[in-house]
Amino acid sequence: MGTIAENLQAVHERIARAAAAAGRSANDIELVAVSKTLPAASVEAAYRCGQRHFGENQAQEGVEKVTALAALPGLTWHFIGPIQGNKTRAVAEHFHWVHGLDRERIATRLAAARPAALAPLQVCIQVNVSGEASKSGVAPGGELALAETIARLPRLALRGLMAIPAPHAGEAAQRRQFALLRRLKEALNVRGHALDTLSMGMSADLEAAVAEGATMVRVGTAIFGARRR
Repeated sequence: MGTIAENLQAVHERIARAAAAAGRSANDIELVAVSKTLPAASVEAAYRCGQRHFGENQAQEGVEKVTALAALPGLTWHFIGPIQGNKTRAVAEHFHWVHGLDRERIATRLAAARPAALAPLQVCIQVNVSGEASKSGVAPGGELALAETIARLPRLALRGLMAIPAPHAGEAAQRRQFALLRRLKEALNVRGHALDTLSMGMSADLEAAVAEGATMVRVGTAIFGARRR
């Protein structure tokens, strides 16, 4: 692995090539640098290279980094993955985005805990596009009921859908799963939900995700290297 600066540049080049191949603009794709298990110093190093969006999937660890780096202007923090009921307040008070919302109960608790002084919490519904029993997310088709619930909740803003495809799937299989998520988003918009976000694509499959319309890719290993634990 190179330095964080070199790795960020390489990931941006991958996104640009994938966007060009799909007839898209790389400017329409936001890179979220997933910094879980890494120290705040790694986040700051990426920040100094121009990165502004960062993702965490452990509430306590994420809150510690948000607090430690509060003096850096322009940071946007994304909570990625399932949220335990007892962590909703911490997430609602410290993060800007939630990717992976898949239960009405958690949505209700996030809305209740979001401080009125903050902008609404931006959320994406996670859909289990691979059908794996071990994976979080609503089954395809279940996103409609949850979207309608979220739309009624104050302090939440439904922005889109999120998915994690089956690991080690080939590119054709990845694209099928990402295409399914795109179609589900389009169907929700037909029903009046003005969604603009497809959170899909990681280090190993961002090209397939961009080809199928990703607007956010969540990349950790390709930027920061292997997890610390």
